[in-house]
Amino acid sequence: MIAHLKGREKALRPFGWAGKQAEWIALVCLHSGVFTRAQWARFNDAHPEQIRRGVLGLLAQRVASEETEPGLAGIGRVCRIFARPVYRALGAEHIRHRRGASPEVLMRRLLSLDYVIEHADLPWLPTEQEKVAAFEALGLDRSLLPVRVYRGAAGHTRRYFPVKLPVALDPARALFVYADPGHNTATALRSWGRAHRGLWQALAKLDLSVEVVAVARTSRELERARRVIGGWAEPAGPGDRDPGPGIPEELARIERAIVEGAVDVLDEFGGLQAALKRSIELEAQARRQEAGRGSIHRAAEWRTARLNGVRFR
Repeated sequence: MIAHLKGREKALRPFGWAGKQAEWIALVCLHSGVFTRAQWARFNDAHPEQIRRGVLGLLAQRVASEETEPGLAGIGRVCRIFARPVYRALGAEHIRHRRGASPEVLMRRLLSLDYVIEHADLPWLPTEQEKVAAFEALGLDRSLLPVRVYRGAAGHTRRYFPVKLPVALDPARALFVYADPGHNTATALRSWGRAHRGLWQALAKLDLSVEVVAVARTSRELERARRVIGGWAEPAGPGDRDPGPGIPEELARIERAIVEGAVDVLDEFGGLQAALKRSIELEAQARRQEAGRGSIHRAAEWRTARLNGVRFR
């Protein structure tokens, strides 16, 4: 039994699903909306032929689609559960997981699911509503939560935890997962950290252990994340402050230029070697003055075993 599903998998019986199959479908819908056959095989400890029949069954019921994603290579086909009645039965009718997405977002969802299925026993908060309710139950104000405001003709909509990454919470600790889909820089990671900083500091005042796990596919991505989140776990010194104006932007520009081989940008810094030297200096400054320094208690990294061959086209 997967405790954090809270029995929601039983609501899938009208679709003909029960047991491990129902648990799997509920897990996917609540955490990602998409999966690969390798991930299902790992969860069920099943033979590929059994998984093939399971996927074909979902396609025959017209609740899912499976296709090779044009923006991803080395992953095979991705199955997406899109049927609104399935999500409605789980109490998550309006979750965006059932919709198609960019290769970057799909990879982030797959990475999130990969970590969750390896740690399915943790007390995950799968939906936005559950996350908000759990932190409010601790006496925390919504103003501390990461939020994004969407503006439309019908008015403004506030979405909390808009990146939709895994969060687990129990009486002793709060665990936040960051999934790196293959960014060339740490800009997105730092932005995500800034959005959570107030919440992390408030949780620490409640004597909860605040932990961050970076999930990625390559050693390069994990090493970059290690440098950033490791700084968040270090005690803040009296002289620590936010990075100086332009430091994150300049560092990101150099990192992109190195990865993409943008000679014109590298020449602005005096060539590749000079640009590398400058990036090391900027990284050191950013680490010393990291905005989230001292705001978490533990930083860790986790590398996927099923998605690490994937690359963007």
